[in-house]
Amino acid sequence: MLKRVKSKAEEQFAAIQKKDKQALLDKESAQDERDTKIRRLKALRLAKEAADRKAAAAAS
Repeated sequence: MLKRVKSKAEEQFAAIQKKDKQALLDKESAQDERDTKIRRLKALRLAKEAADRKAAAAAS
């Protein structure tokens, strides 16, 4: 009986570890998506600012 209880506890622990690992992977994936979006928006903003400066210089 003691072995069965220990085995069941080990199975539960392994299941919890697996859920934790999956949650961490999901969190990292979401962070990567946010980082990618931020980099894209920053590149667009910098390109717009450069185009605005060029247009202002051409207008002067």
